[in-house]
Amino acid sequence: MKVCFETFGCRLSRAEALEDEAKYLARGWERTESHADAQLIVVRGCSVTARAQKDCERLIDHIKRKYPFKRVLVTGCLPSADKGYTLRTGSAQPGTAGAETAPPVPTRTARAYLKVQDGCSGLCTFCIVPTFRGTSVSVPFDEVLDKARRFIAAGYREIVVTGCNLSLYASGGKRLPELLAALAELGTTERPPVPRQPLDGCRIRLGSLEPSPVASDVLKVMAAHPNICRFLHIPVQSGSMRILTAMRRPYKVQDVDALVREARDLMPGIGIGCDLMTGFPDESDIDQLATLGMMRRLLFSKAHVFPYSERPGTVAAALPHAVPKEIRSARARELAKMADGDRSLFARRFKGRVVEIVVEDEKTVAGWTSEYLWCRVGEARKGVKRKDLVRILVREAEGHQLVGELV
Repeated sequence: MKVCFETFGCRLSRAEALEDEAKYLARGWERTESHADAQLIVVRGCSVTARAQKDCERLIDHIKRKYPFKRVLVTGCLPSADKGYTLRTGSAQPGTAGAETAPPVPTRTARAYLKVQDGCSGLCTFCIVPTFRGTSVSVPFDEVLDKARRFIAAGYREIVVTGCNLSLYASGGKRLPELLAALAELGTTERPPVPRQPLDGCRIRLGSLEPSPVASDVLKVMAAHPNICRFLHIPVQSGSMRILTAMRRPYKVQDVDALVREARDLMPGIGIGCDLMTGFPDESDIDQLATLGMMRRLLFSKAHVFPYSERPGTVAAALPHAVPKEIRSARARELAKMADGDRSLFARRFKGRVVEIVVEDEKTVAGWTSEYLWCRVGEARKGVKRKDLVRILVREAEGHQLVGELV
């Protein structure tokens, strides 16, 4: 029996899809990239934006038209009413026959994705996520560490910590700072059964961090553990306090400024990314200028910029003074252009420096640095394999990508 997986959305969605895939393979299924070869097609959807939802539904419709007799399982964050399919919530797991003593570990990707939390207790007016994922639920502390150990034993050299809102993690009195510290300790003490990597140990990468009360403690843990990647992603959304208030975001612009300053004070050279949304209802040119001003102040090394899209059932979808879509897109392009320049400027700082990457592409010996810049050697090297943790001396920066040689 063959199964094909189609996954949309964030790192959390990817982590869940990989877990499901591992369970299918453990029960004897064979993975295929071909819809034609598959007896089952699992589509994990996303509805964070209208475009993401449209892309998911377009693919599902295509599969059902082309293969009307194939079994299609739809799961993830996707509405199903009047769509002609049944949405299966939770994991898209196979049957229970032949259950394992421990859940299998996904091994296909170069980096491991470790889900530690799901859902969100926030009340943001634009967000549809709580509709699908509910309020915050944390994976038990010991269960997270056990899975991390199995990832490391499987040969992973980077673990990406994922969740819907990581700042809400709480289990048995342990918060995100304590969890991150424990994972970092595992990364420096655990070893695979037969070590083969050029460098020992395992990096820990934090998926994202809200500007929350727990954030300062998280930064201190990051600074104390060199194997925690020097990259911080902040879902900022806007540099305008008026718009943040309308969004019901639980922080102020000043909180974002303070978080970035503290991160750079504790970890000079850290990469800092952000999410930015343009065209929220009633957003003015002045609000756009406020966001541009924040970008000039903070010089983010990476920015995910996207136009606002109405999500049915959210408070924001019913707000007056909608911004025309062409203006939303124009503002997004303006922010993205600035962000691209700032990212290239950040990359140039690494010329002449030694960086570490986890190899994702063997043919070019390429992967992400700790600071989340793509770095490559350019050609295969004997003895270097996918998932290896290697050092590269950076010779050039081409845009926001680094090029160097193994050291």
